[in-house]
Amino acid sequence: MKESVDAIVVGSGPCGSFAAWKLAQLDVSVRVYEEHKEIGVPCHCAGHLSIKGLSRLGTYPLPSGVVENTFRGASFFSATGKRFTVHLNSPVTCAVDRTVFDRYLAEKAQNLGATYCLDSRVEKLIVEKDKVEGIVVSHQGSREKVHSKIVVDAEGISSRLLRQTGLRALDTKMLVNGIEAEAENVKDTNSDTVEVFFGKEYAPGFYAWLMPKKNGKTKVGLAARSADPIELLKKLITKHPVTSKKFRNAKITRTMVHPITLGGPITKAYSGGFLAVGDAASQVKPTTGGGVVFGMTCAAIAAEVAKEAVRQDDVSSHFLRTYQEKCNETLGFDTRMMVRMRRTLDRMSDDRLDSLIGLCAKLELDKTLRNVKEIDLQGRTLLHVLRSPRMFAALGYFFFAYLFANL
Repeated sequence: MKESVDAIVVGSGPCGSFAAWKLAQLDVSVRVYEEHKEIGVPCHCAGHLSIKGLSRLGTYPLPSGVVENTFRGASFFSATGKRFTVHLNSPVTCAVDRTVFDRYLAEKAQNLGATYCLDSRVEKLIVEKDKVEGIVVSHQGSREKVHSKIVVDAEGISSRLLRQTGLRALDTKMLVNGIEAEAENVKDTNSDTVEVFFGKEYAPGFYAWLMPKKNGKTKVGLAARSADPIELLKKLITKHPVTSKKFRNAKITRTMVHPITLGGPITKAYSGGFLAVGDAASQVKPTTGGGVVFGMTCAAIAAEVAKEAVRQDDVSSHFLRTYQEKCNETLGFDTRMMVRMRRTLDRMSDDRLDSLIGLCAKLELDKTLRNVKEIDLQGRTLLHVLRSPRMFAALGYFFFAYLFANL
């Protein structure tokens, strides 16, 4: 008798485990396959998450030990060191220990009946008559087939399994190479403020960041369209007019390198018996590269659609297109706006960014932004703050720079 389960989830990152949690909550039998021996290892991002986004998903507040710090402020620095700072009325983001966070989500799923198979690499999908019907998985040298009614692909940015379905994967031209590090003895940081650094000399095609932790350590990282991120990080902490002073006596204790997708969600993340969530479907904010909350949002939608598909015994591509429609309805407007903002930022020179940051400070734009609580749905937030003449003036400069860059 062939082994079978209602739903298979590939990958135990936040999106995979949240999908498993929601599937188990909906009484769908689910099994998670993870190629690594430990959940949450290796870590793939800084873990800077929106408090409102997590609350919307029903996962905040988080247990003790998961949250490393909370932030109510952000400082933005140009390549020359010009600064614009926003202090919000209440904390809007938190830094989490990604390993502990991932394990927490997996534990919630397991408590509801989901089973986890670690050190198990999914080699390929079982596809029959244009429909995914299971997986071929290897574990400690042996290979086996596991059949299922539906497969949820949360494997990450490689999108290896997604390609096997014939779906078009994410746009590799919109990938940046990221590096995340932890440092000791970084000076002159505010414990409740994230710092963001622009400059094509230090982070071409993206930006660099500092996030203090409550234990005195600091997360530091950057991403870049080109060049070696490791060398760029060295340059940032030794040459940048602001960070070089902060890191004069600091020590880097660990580093991790990982790609980030900024192209917006893929146009089709489903096929017969198959749904893709998270990085595999490029469900990542194009402006900041944050994908945990976006991916978990789509994972919850995937679980709802999968549950109904299993109940009706209809996992056809026609039925599962509801997943794409609901994702587009929830996040489509905001991601389209963020893609436009990303393209504008990519085309702006350091001089124009320097001027924009100076203009934001001169207009006292922080007074307009201090009540902002939503940082995930940035399109809707932008429409809300446009009521302010200050914000309208800054946005006018932003779009003027965009038009000028395209002449």
